[in-house]
Amino acid sequence: MPVIARFYGVIIKMYFSRSEHGVPHFHAVYGEHNAVFDIQTLEMLEGDLPVRAQRLVREWGTQYQQELLRMWNSNEFKRLPGLE
Repeated sequence: MPVIARFYGVIIKMYFSRSEHGVPHFHAVYGEHNAVFDIQTLEMLEGDLPVRAQRLVREWGTQYQQELLRMWNSNEFKRLPGLE
């Protein structure tokens, strides 16, 4: 799974497989914690990310939501900046 972005110990990944199904989403990894976020709502669909990391991921997702949707729809990898 390609790494899309890294910031404050959070790693954002997305599958680029034609077999991928479900709502458009990305994966966030923070230490031993993992979560899946809906791109359109930025809701955590599953996982155990700490609240602080969830806030960081949502803040980042808000900034790059359109780019994430484009990547999901096109299956084209693009590295995105982290939070500053």
